Amino acid sequence: MTIIDTEIITVELPTAFDPRWNRLPGISVEGRVLAIDPAEYFFRFETNTWLVSDWELVRSELLDVDETSESAVEQLALDFIKDHSDSTSDAARVLATAHEVYTYLFRKEHLATLGLPQITTDHLRMLREAATLMALNKVELDGHISNVGPCWFFPAATSVVFDLDDEMGGLLDEVYHGGWFNEHRRIESIKAHAALGGRLVHGCQSVPDQSGGVVAPYGASMATFRDDLAAFKEGWIEQVYAHRVSPTA
Repeated sequence: MTIIDTEIITVELPTAFDPRWNRLPGISVEGRVLAIDPAEYFFRFETNTWLVSDWELVRSELLDVDETSESAVEQLALDFIKDHSDSTSDAARVLATAHEVYTYLFRKEHLATLGLPQITTDHLRMLREAATLMALNKVELDGHISNVGPCWFFPAATSVVFDLDDEMGGLLDEVYHGGWFNEHRRIESIKAHAALGGRLVHGCQSVPDQSGGVVAPYGASMATFRDDLAAFKEGWIEQVYAHRVSPTA
C-alpha cells in the first residue's frame, strides 16, 4: 500500500449521498457533506493531482459540438482538454466536477431507451454516487494505475453500500460499463469526461468481472493498465466484500 497524502478530503455536494457509504473504511457521509480519509479509504494513493476542466465550460463549448468526417468526437475532446484543462491537487474540486458529469450522464430521460426495466431512478442515483467516487482513481500516461479506491471494484462496492445481491450488482455494473452507452450515450460520455481530463476506460470485457473503470488520459498505455490491474485486483476485492452487512445484522 502506498499513501502519499493523509489530509482529509471534504466536499459539500448539491445532493446528499446515501448514508450507507459509511460502511466502507475512510468514508464519512453526513447529508450533503462527504469526507474521505485517504489513509483508510485508498488501497493505493500515489498521486494527489488530477486533470479537470470547468463543467460549465464543457456544457457551453463542447456538449453541443458535432463531430465531422475530419474531426472525430475523440479529437474534439482531446483538443478541449489541451486547451482548457488544468492540474489540481484539490480533490474536492474533482469530486464536485465528477458529480456534475455523472448527474448529466446518468439522467432519468435515458431510462426509457435503456431496455432494462429492472433499472430505476434509484439505481441511477447509485451509479452517480459510485462514479463520483471513482473519479479519484487515476491512471498515468505510462499506464500505471496510481490511485485505487474501493469503488474501482464496482459490483463489490455497490453490494456493500446498497445491499445489492450479486445478480443486481452485476447488472448495475453492466449498465455502468456497457449497456448504458449505445453510440449516442458513448458520444455523450466522451464529451462529458473531458471535464475529468480524459476518457472512461474499463478493464472489463463483455460481462462484469470486477475489473472496474477509470477516467484515463488520452494516450495512456492500455497494455500496462491491463497488466497492473490483473496483478492487484483479487485481494483488494475480497477486502471490499468483507464489509458486506449480513441481512440478519
